[in-house]
Amino acid sequence: MAEITPLNAEALAGLRDGFEASAANRMAMNAVTAAGVTKVARNYDRARLLQRRFSTVIDNGDATHQDRSGRCWLFSSLNVARFVAKKNLGLKEFEFSQNYAMYYDKLERVNYFLKDVAALIAAGEPADSRLMQHLLQDVMGDGGQWTMAMNVYKKYGAVPKDLFPETESSKNTGEMNTQLRHMLHTAVARMYAKGADIDQIIAEATAAGHRILTIHLGEPPVSFDWEWTDKDGVFHRDGEITPQEFWKKYVGSADLESYVCLVDDPRAEHPKGRKIAIEHLGNVAGGDATEYLNVPNQLMKDCVKQILVEEGIPVWFGADCHPFMDRENGAWATDLFEYGKLYDFDFSLDKEERVRFADSAMNHAMAFAGVDVAEDGSTRRWRVENSWGTKIADKGYFTMGDDWFTEYVYEVAVPKALLPAEYQAALEEPAISLPAWDPMGALA
Repeated sequence: MAEITPLNAEALAGLRDGFEASAANRMAMNAVTAAGVTKVARNYDRARLLQRRFSTVIDNGDATHQDRSGRCWLFSSLNVARFVAKKNLGLKEFEFSQNYAMYYDKLERVNYFLKDVAALIAAGEPADSRLMQHLLQDVMGDGGQWTMAMNVYKKYGAVPKDLFPETESSKNTGEMNTQLRHMLHTAVARMYAKGADIDQIIAEATAAGHRILTIHLGEPPVSFDWEWTDKDGVFHRDGEITPQEFWKKYVGSADLESYVCLVDDPRAEHPKGRKIAIEHLGNVAGGDATEYLNVPNQLMKDCVKQILVEEGIPVWFGADCHPFMDRENGAWATDLFEYGKLYDFDFSLDKEERVRFADSAMNHAMAFAGVDVAEDGSTRRWRVENSWGTKIADKGYFTMGDDWFTEYVYEVAVPKALLPAEYQAALEEPAISLPAWDPMGALA
């Protein structure tokens, strides 16, 4: 190993002298220490010129709030579904139970993880391998994907939020996840120690996972009486209905389960027009595989625009939400903050470099709920339904510059019929299989 040279006193003195020699550095330090970097680096002109007007707006009611949890992918997929349900029910406001969806997602993940690890152990996977250590570290987070959400809804349906409301642990998942993770780590250690007893270990761990989830989240309904008063004041009664029947009756018309996921993987070795799959990524055993079709970013924009303008339904997407985000005012644009000028450093990386060198990956899911289209058909900005409550942005709705979509949106879920024929044909071809730790496997 090459020797790592120390930062010596002479070099440190040079750094200090260089900093002191610039009046701009002193002014930057004074401003940032007093006001914080986001206020100092914020591009005033860009912020004031990023309008909140759109040629197409979809009204989906009050923004939801995921609180201190990573359930954005469930909130955003259910926000798409609730738009459909509201139309079918004749309601102005409606919300699905995100707690119900999380309960069954995590229960299924307990089973998926235990069976996956058992198969790896049987195949001789060492406990200290990169794969096993990745799976152990990554287990029982809150994040997920569109396909994983659809797997839950297809198997378990959905219920109105007031019939299975939030709990302390659904709003703040950290402690529950810690206990689930500890239980699963214990089970894996026992699998390695007592290989002959793996089936019994899995059964006991699955039962423990069910107990932990039910203690923290409550016991979800298997059926319920459904009755409501629509926006015109007319009372309706459906009688007893199961969550699966509720989903099919009030959301099934949109056929969300048949949507395909388009991804913009910018790395040159992963060609456009090919499917991508991530090894060991899933939640419901026997459900649809988590796969994406790698396409140009412009095709993603075209599909989203068509759905919003022609079909009038929100569109689920995944992005790296942190860069150039004004959370309080609800805005994204690639020049919204001038960090390079503040620090006197060239931060320029293209999208491929950011993915390749761990500077960017999908970490948040939301829904497009509007777009501004110029006279020439190009998109100018996007309206975004977030799940961070109504006290920020435009009552919870954000504005995204079209330039930011290009650089930081990675995935959208759209109907297969929108794709050109060659891309539809590509969906029938085998996927390129990427390792579990690949950045395209990052979860929203």
